[in-house]
Amino acid sequence: MTGKLVLENLKHRPMRSLLTVLLVAVPVTLQLTLVGLTHGMLEDSQQRQAGIGADLIVRPSTVTSAIGMSGVTIPEHVIDKIEEQPHVVLAIGEVAHALDLPLVLMGIDLPSFDRMSGGFHYLKGGPLRSPNDILIDDLYAGQRHLKVGDTVKLLNRDWRVAGIFQTGKLARLVVDMHVLEDLEAATGKVSQIYVKVDKPENIASVEENLARLMPNFKTIRMQDFIAMFNAGQVPGIREFTWVVVGIGVVIGFAVVCLSMYMAVLQRTREIGILKALGASKGFILGIILAEALFMGVGGTILGVILSFGSYWLIHVLVPASIQMVIVPEWWPIAGLITLGGAALGAVYPGLSAARHDPIEALAYE
Repeated sequence: MTGKLVLENLKHRPMRSLLTVLLVAVPVTLQLTLVGLTHGMLEDSQQRQAGIGADLIVRPSTVTSAIGMSGVTIPEHVIDKIEEQPHVVLAIGEVAHALDLPLVLMGIDLPSFDRMSGGFHYLKGGPLRSPNDILIDDLYAGQRHLKVGDTVKLLNRDWRVAGIFQTGKLARLVVDMHVLEDLEAATGKVSQIYVKVDKPENIASVEENLARLMPNFKTIRMQDFIAMFNAGQVPGIREFTWVVVGIGVVIGFAVVCLSMYMAVLQRTREIGILKALGASKGFILGIILAEALFMGVGGTILGVILSFGSYWLIHVLVPASIQMVIVPEWWPIAGLITLGGAALGAVYPGLSAARHDPIEALAYE
């Protein structure tokens, strides 16, 4: 009975129902897009760090988070000092220069990096051969419509695209380390150092040895460093997410409250007839709540569908700048948040309808 009344009411006013569902879907899409961006960008960073093949990373002690950068401050001779330690197979330096975040221009010694990581998988072109050469990954090439031989202007310098490699290692933009050192006015210094150990069982001893040998630097296992790339470790991400969730609740509440209040005004005579036939206040309130929850479910489903549209747009327009993934675990969370906002929004109109006097309602014009 209640379900049939709800469906008939929705069908009787299709435009109002569709607009309400669409407006409810907007905050759902916003929530899922934000969560997808957070997960996508952090997972991309994890994949690129794991692709380096290092066991330890040495960083300045002033850096407090995985994404933190403190410039080019580590003397390059520290690399040779690390390589002299027992069980260390290889140590390589890296120079990082932040561009338009999250894009970072990385400077490396390519032969050493190839020995540690197995090298880039070149889709087109090949390795660095001259000081003005740059390597870019396939996502950046696609976003900027670049091909081998094209010119890229970065840091007020023209770089020639020498090769396009498959994404998943280190960075999207790679140049020679010493060239970038000169541009940073930091000749003989690097941003951080990656260390390869001969056997996994020796990682702990090398970590302890480096920590004792270089107390002014921070030595971290790569598995721990990669684990730092999550929403809980990035300052402000969790708080920002819950702010967006709160906005979603407010929007859902306001949209449903307005929609259901107008519906109650339009159906005053109908409510009067129901009460004249013996419908209780609880029954009337139940109809209003059921209609609101039905639109909340519809808005959630539409919001999930629209989040796939967000994913497609980002993947087509800016795949190198920002990454987004679909996070199905958040679908029920977004649904519960939306239904909570919809239920709250239906309370006042529902109570107002339940309090209608049947005689006055029947006489309503």
